[in-house]
Amino acid sequence: MAVGNVQITGTGQLIELSRRLKMAGGPRLKANFTRRIRRAAEPLHNDMRQTIRTLPIDAEPRRAGSRGGKSPTTRPLRATIAEAVRLSVRTGANPGARVWVDRSALPSDLKFMPEGMNKSNGRIRHPTFGNKGRGGWVNQWTTPMWWDKTVQRHQPRMRAEVEKVLSDVRRTIT
Repeated sequence: MAVGNVQITGTGQLIELSRRLKMAGGPRLKANFTRRIRRAAEPLHNDMRQTIRTLPIDAEPRRAGSRGGKSPTTRPLRATIAEAVRLSVRTGANPGARVWVDRSALPSDLKFMPEGMNKSNGRIRHPTFGNKGRGGWVNQWTTPMWWDKTVQRHQPRMRAEVEKVLSDVRRTIT
């Protein structure tokens, strides 16, 4: 599973339900459907943000004789990525909820960092203090597959809630 794209869908059921909602023409019913699907996905969205904010990142120890220094950026890595985690709900042709990382909300040098942090080995490789030309590269380590594990924890609850929403709306329109 790729970082940045989690979808709650029961594709056939949600598409058929979306068509019936359009035919029933009830904007209030559609708004209720949208609100409840969003509510089913919000705990995952919040947990994703919290998980990335508290994700441990460990560095390799410095080599003997190497100097330390101040980071060239002042932005906190984990908070920046957490703020880019989004939730959207669709009721059109492809209905469902989606939790994703909005790359446009990330600085250019961090656009692929969430995927890098989610790799199976948990290794983040980057130039020392952002200096690609001199100073070498370093490895840092984080919890592997953090995105996937967070999604897996929430899937049973989300599926149950979406099924409940589907049956409630089906009951209303039939």
